Amino acid sequence: QVQLVESGGGLVQAGGSLRLSCVASRRIFGSNAMGWYRQAPGKQRELVATMTTGGTTNYADSVKGRLTISRDNAKNTVHLQMNSLKPEDTAVYYCNTKGWAPNYYDYWGQGTQVTVSS
Repeated sequence: QVQLVESGGGLVQAGGSLRLSCVASRRIFGSNAMGWYRQAPGKQRELVATMTTGGTTNYADSVKGRLTISRDNAKNTVHLQMNSLKPEDTAVYYCNTKGWAPNYYDYWGQGTQVTVSS
């Protein structure tokens, strides 16, 4: 079992910045994807950004150019730098890691609230 712990959420004005961090309780060997999803009230959870062990990234169109994902494989951490935030970015942000080691796994953090005021 792997625990993911997020930090860095909060309240910010539109146009502001936040940096989310997520640390895994232990290293997961093999290739995997770590990243961020979000869920706004009344909406389905959606992908924000992911990065594979090898560095390949995937971003939602709505965040391209504003949010940047990074990870440190040695420290089992993933970060999300969020700039030029908009009210529509308001959501609970969840850290996730999934992959094969050798069986398939899919772990989630407890979520951190991001609120962007207009």
